[in-house]
Amino acid sequence: MKNVLAVVSAHVGGRTAGAALAGVFPGEARVTVVETTDEDPGALREAQVIITGLAPVTAGHLAAAPDLELVQCASHGFDYVDLDAARAKGVPVCNIGSSGAEKQNVAEQTFALMLALAKQLIPAHTALVDADWALPRLQRSITELSGKTLGIIGLGHIGEEVARRAVAFDMSIVYAGPQSVGAEAEARLGGARHVELDELLRTSDYVTLHAPLTETTRHLLNAERLALLKPTAFVVNTSRGALIDQDALADALDAGALAGAGLDVFDPEPPTAALRLLKAPNVVLSPHVAGVTRETLVRIALAAVQNAADFVAGKPLRDVVT
Repeated sequence: MKNVLAVVSAHVGGRTAGAALAGVFPGEARVTVVETTDEDPGALREAQVIITGLAPVTAGHLAAAPDLELVQCASHGFDYVDLDAARAKGVPVCNIGSSGAEKQNVAEQTFALMLALAKQLIPAHTALVDADWALPRLQRSITELSGKTLGIIGLGHIGEEVARRAVAFDMSIVYAGPQSVGAEAEARLGGARHVELDELLRTSDYVTLHAPLTETTRHLLNAERLALLKPTAFVVNTSRGALIDQDALADALDAGALAGAGLDVFDPEPPTAALRLLKAPNVVLSPHVAGVTRETLVRIALAAVQNAADFVAGKPLRDVVT
């Protein structure tokens, strides 16, 4: 019998979602559901497996669990776990990357943000509510996706879903990442081309981020790289807020150096009132909803539980990130 601590933050369903997760865990595990990692010190101390849905697992938490054998992230992201401390303790950390649980909705949200920017949906709606027929003013900035170049930073499971949709919109695709996905995959994605990041930024009309947050990728889009973008370009981020230097992005938007930005993620979350992007021109914002549809949450929970259950049963782990 393994002791499993399921940490499910309130903003992604809390104890209700955690109870459903515990209900599908096999009988050879004893599951304790909490909303914060600190909530039940006794359960943390006895935990052999921690399943976390965006709740931080720090070096202190890892040290407080002497018998810990696995940290399973119920997400593609894993930046909320102290990977160095886990590595030092010899505890594997897994995500649900190969499951594809979030890819459909993240790709849909990416296109929702892109379309809202291209069609100026937010200012159009706001103007009409204020009895302002804004067509003469907005028509100069309304544009199409068709014929534009989409730059995808990170062509993994989610990035590929975005690329597939971009093909349907008759967009050209370039992508940046550690390596090419190969000629066959590129042909399947409408002739997508692997390019260096700086070239992607210089040539793309839309840039969308689908990379993990690591020390290498933090502020990947800083002031210098944002300056490479066309003034007509749009930036979309449904991955992690800290991939972009938020002040640098606000500076670019305020200066008119970019056409707009669509953001589903922030650093920190939720953002504080001091976040300049909340007041920046031509932004479309959503509260990290890209991975939390009813359907997605079920797939995420099942993927996380299955990997942890396989571990309990002595089977090989999938999606080990450290």
